[in-house]
Amino acid sequence: MTPTISIIMPCHNAADHLSASVGSVLAQTFADWELIAIDDGSSDGTLAWLQAQADTRIRTQSQSNQGVSTARNAGLAAARGDYVAFLDADDTWSPDFLETMLAALQTRPAAVLAYCGWQHLRPSGNHGEPFVPPDYETPHKAEALLASCRWPIHAALVRREAVLAAGGFDSTLKNAEDFALWLRVGTTAPIIQVPKVLAFYHQHEGEQASDNRARAALQHWQAQLKYLDGHPAAIAQLDPSRIRDLTLGELLKRGYTCYWKRDLPAARQIFRTVMKQGYGTLRDWKYMLPAWLPESWHHWLLGQRDRGA
Repeated sequence: MTPTISIIMPCHNAADHLSASVGSVLAQTFADWELIAIDDGSSDGTLAWLQAQADTRIRTQSQSNQGVSTARNAGLAAARGDYVAFLDADDTWSPDFLETMLAALQTRPAAVLAYCGWQHLRPSGNHGEPFVPPDYETPHKAEALLASCRWPIHAALVRREAVLAAGGFDSTLKNAEDFALWLRVGTTAPIIQVPKVLAFYHQHEGEQASDNRARAALQHWQAQLKYLDGHPAAIAQLDPSRIRDLTLGELLKRGYTCYWKRDLPAARQIFRTVMKQGYGTLRDWKYMLPAWLPESWHHWLLGQRDRGA
């Protein structure tokens, strides 16, 4: 039988996390799903763990290491459900995630995507605050989505045909690939806010894609530019200065975040990009200009500023 929902899970060296992530799928109150797990060139026991699972709803594929976007696209090609959800191998869902999200979409046949709240969980127990993204379905939806889609990859359920029509994931992006997809999907038809925290993002030791702040910020900006280039009609009502605020303004904001966290290499890279575009106020440029100095000098200036404060 064809499942209602296809769940796509890219896996790379995820053996330590699969019992929790796959366990959260097995615990779902809605049972008509298939889980397509794509082993993306793992060198640990990931593939063996997946192949050992007895539940016939779990399907496993393997490929050489090509990144999450290519793995997700491979899962999409194999998916059979009318709806698709994406769950990374180190994240989890509430047991009622699929049931709640599917009910939301089925009540509005014109909607292509439902998104929900999420929470950042840390090993220390010092968890982030639960967060529910705003309702984007307003007359200013395109503007709001262009600035940022404030839900992670696993906090959404989407109609498979809408993802395929949007071209799937951009494999050139290591960050913001989900944002790029949601932009293309969410601006074409209604989307639904589910005001419940149903998805959990787990922070753990080891590198995660979001750890590289400069790359995350710059690829978010690149995703915006690609969308603007390919969808001029969607933002035709926006003034060019407003578009710059939504794109370069967002990039500058992320640069300041790096700066105040004293991630100076990331802040310098972002600031230089913003300055090359001629964006920012005089006050902004006061903060950004030292990014052209040698990094050791920039550190010295920050030390002087900190001591002066």
